[in-house]
Amino acid sequence: MLFSVLTTNLFALYAFTSTPTQTPTPLHSNSHKNMSLISQHVSLILKEIQVSQNKLSKMEKQLLGYDNIDISRPNVANELKFFLQHHTLPLGKDSRSGITEMVASVGHTCEKSMELLSQYMNYKVGGACNDDWSLAQKLILRGCEPLPRRRCFARIVPKVGLLHFPLSLWKPISDKIVSWSGLNCKSFACLGTKKISNDCVGCFDLVNGTEKYRFLRAKSKNDFLVDDVLSLGSGGIRIGFDIDGGSGTFAARMAERNVTVVTSSLNVDAPFNEFIAARGLFPLFMSLDQRFPFYDNVFDLVHAANELGSGGKPEKLEFLMFDIDRILRSGGLFWLDNFHCVDEERKKTLTRLIERFSYKKLKWVVGERIDESRKSQVYLSAVLQKPVRV
Repeated sequence: MLFSVLTTNLFALYAFTSTPTQTPTPLHSNSHKNMSLISQHVSLILKEIQVSQNKLSKMEKQLLGYDNIDISRPNVANELKFFLQHHTLPLGKDSRSGITEMVASVGHTCEKSMELLSQYMNYKVGGACNDDWSLAQKLILRGCEPLPRRRCFARIVPKVGLLHFPLSLWKPISDKIVSWSGLNCKSFACLGTKKISNDCVGCFDLVNGTEKYRFLRAKSKNDFLVDDVLSLGSGGIRIGFDIDGGSGTFAARMAERNVTVVTSSLNVDAPFNEFIAARGLFPLFMSLDQRFPFYDNVFDLVHAANELGSGGKPEKLEFLMFDIDRILRSGGLFWLDNFHCVDEERKKTLTRLIERFSYKKLKWVVGERIDESRKSQVYLSAVLQKPVRV
């Protein structure tokens, strides 16, 4: 392309500058002027090409997310600068992926929280990490996800008194094996007196609370029993994913039935992840805004509680539903458990969205509950089966 541009411009310049004039001039003088003009134009063309190439390269890097975070700012932690550096592959271009360098994986919206991010990355290399899990969660909730890796040792909390599986599923968890830093409550007894969310009222009391009979006894027509749902699964239910699964009771019920379930959760006002792990279950510390870190069509069952896609624009719920559909295999079940329909429009939006996926409705129940303010609230529960798409 560069050769063509240069050739075309050289011929054009020659045509315009070689027009004969009435007054004859020496041949050597004309040739010198023509060459001078050609050199000037070629120089200008080369400069414009270089500027265009620089602009294209900058646009490409911005699109790829290479330079979203400006590490030249003052007071940026050195560890963050080092982590975000591009690392050239030692053997050059990779023949399979086509990449020539490794780029750090970090959320693009971290740029909006540079002060907090730099604070998170300010530590002694090889030393103990700061007790800053709450800072990490604050960054995640601001969209700074995934967080950069760090070269420090996480604070250790002795896990003394853990029980063997499956006894661990329903035995009380000791306060001593949980980190209470950054939380208002410092014990499970304190948490038992608080309503942390609609899905967690006394959810840390495994002996005397409502968790003991959850998914085994129905309090309303919207509550489905776990054995009834499992019987609907074609090809068997072996592995599942629980979105925003509270204290892990759904995963515990499934574990009793030899089904492995991964539970996503954040530590909002309570140590959910540590509690789930202490029960011998698999916690995943992530927000709903992140793409699920699983391959396509791998889960037999996806369970989502009533906090699914609460608030925000309909497009946000749509993105979430498409990601749920991506990780669920054909014939797999999507269990929507007590989805709170804030208003009639919200229910219609969700219903239209589900119909777009052409799921088979195995169970579909719309019911009402009276909340603390004596107002009637509408909830939708459903078990949907993903179709086989061509």
